[in-house]
Amino acid sequence: MSRQHLADIIFESGQTYADTIAMRAQVGGEWRPTTYRDMADRVRRIARALVAAGVQPDDRVAIFSDNRPEWALVDFAILAVGGISVPIYATNTRQQAAYIIDEIEAAIVFTGNQTTYDKTLVIADQSPGLRCIIAFDDETTLAGGKSQHFSRFLEQGADESADGEIEARRLARGAADLATIIYTSGTTGEPKGVMLTHGNLFHQFKALDGHFHVGPGDRSICFLPLSHVYERVWSFYIYQCGATNYYLANPKTIIAAMAEVQPTVMVSVPRLYEKIYATAMHGLSQGSGLKRKLFHWSIDIGKRYQYAVTGGKAPGPALSAQHKVADKLVLSKVRAVVGGPKNFFSAGGAPLSKSIEEFFFAAGLLVCEGYGLTETSPMVTFNSPQAFRFGTVGKPIVGCEVRIADNGEILVKSPSLTQGYYRKPQATAESFRDGWFYTGDVGEFDADGFLRITDRIKDLIITSSGKNVAPQKIETTYAKDHFIEQFITLGDRRKFISALIVPNFEALEAHAAEEGISWSTRDELVRHPAIHAFYQERINALAQELAPYEQVKAFTLLPAPFAQDTGELTPSLKIKRRVVAEKYSAEIEEMYTEQ
Repeated sequence: MSRQHLADIIFESGQTYADTIAMRAQVGGEWRPTTYRDMADRVRRIARALVAAGVQPDDRVAIFSDNRPEWALVDFAILAVGGISVPIYATNTRQQAAYIIDEIEAAIVFTGNQTTYDKTLVIADQSPGLRCIIAFDDETTLAGGKSQHFSRFLEQGADESADGEIEARRLARGAADLATIIYTSGTTGEPKGVMLTHGNLFHQFKALDGHFHVGPGDRSICFLPLSHVYERVWSFYIYQCGATNYYLANPKTIIAAMAEVQPTVMVSVPRLYEKIYATAMHGLSQGSGLKRKLFHWSIDIGKRYQYAVTGGKAPGPALSAQHKVADKLVLSKVRAVVGGPKNFFSAGGAPLSKSIEEFFFAAGLLVCEGYGLTETSPMVTFNSPQAFRFGTVGKPIVGCEVRIADNGEILVKSPSLTQGYYRKPQATAESFRDGWFYTGDVGEFDADGFLRITDRIKDLIITSSGKNVAPQKIETTYAKDHFIEQFITLGDRRKFISALIVPNFEALEAHAAEEGISWSTRDELVRHPAIHAFYQERINALAQELAPYEQVKAFTLLPAPFAQDTGELTPSLKIKRRVVAEKYSAEIEEMYTEQ
């Protein structure tokens, strides 16, 4: 039977994969399991409780929480009763959450920790349509008559008499019905609610099925925010395939978790791969000349071997013998860092450097970079084991049309394409014309049909000499450096390119100690002449990969990272360029005054 409803996934998997482990969560240092049968039963119980609470088809129900098993269970249950699930980033401010809750007229809000509960509680009095706040944690201190703990809420789901109504509601909805409203990060303005149907998301699964093989026995780590379409759609797919999802309580421990869990499939963002690569390069820089020589030789042999194998050519006895040595010395250690071999390893959300892709490729780890947006559910293109080209985001998924406008903008038409923005007809009309979605991204196809993203239209820097500069290319180049945590390119209407740099303070402070550089505050550290000279050296070395007009001629080191609570980052950790430029306007002017 062809699935028409996302709740079908968990109810059918509950039968097909009954005793297979569906999810594991960290409790007291252990990964506690839940089978597919138990998961389906828990979803049914939550669905009954939602019916008892008066949730009707098309009611909007919000999930304001960090990642946890309850997040997925509630998500499926909302869909099962015909509701529309609306995720809210756990890191959102009270004002951001209030905007969403008010616009969707949320009937119920599920909250994670005490912080998200308290934010919602303040909002509740201003939202007369909000009937109930349900706190996942029993430890959450409740206040107000609208609140209850999740464990108490579940008591309303004990009566199985509602099962018939739940089944009728599920069967009454199909592929064209609205499943979720996902709010964009809002880098350029107020967030917009992207409306996605059940059919939009099922088209994504069809695209994955054609290229990747995921099933029982596969393990994935859920560490990117479920409020973002990327991790959420991937989690749906995991459950459709009968694999196991590990919910990581603290995303900052992802590298350690990878070594422990040894995931066989995984989606991630470029920053994880950049950190692993930068750490390897930093460790190498501390080693002997012989160690560095052996490392680079091993990576070169690994690349040659993998290109031969993936190209359908026999490596030959000499290359095979060399590869065995290289694998023992270096390549196996790279795989160990990420938890061993992978059936599927992806990158999305931002550009990934070709050199980093080839680094992992040499170790037998193919990172399949793709491109997508919330509006496209999300995938538009991706690389696959059958067809990949580093430095690109792959080819369009099945059924998806992509064309390049005269100004270089990428236009998309796809079965995965949203109906538009919730209650924002003007914004919808501006972005959707004649069935095409105007992405705002700039790109080009190569001769073989692989798409390359060059920049965002609004992010393009035009220097005073008239040069068009893509900041993402520059930022990707410098992000490889172990001593750089965050990097933003500047220079629009200016005579040269400059940058604001947030150091990797862990690495920098260790370097300062080794060099005998004394400092009392981080502000003092980043202003130290020896530290500036140290970064100047590194900037100059990396500049060789860029054209002269793309090279950073001046930079300022900042004493603190860009953060969400200061408004400099979106919930998906993208830098808000306008906000940063305004906040550090004095520092920026100084860089250009000094030259």
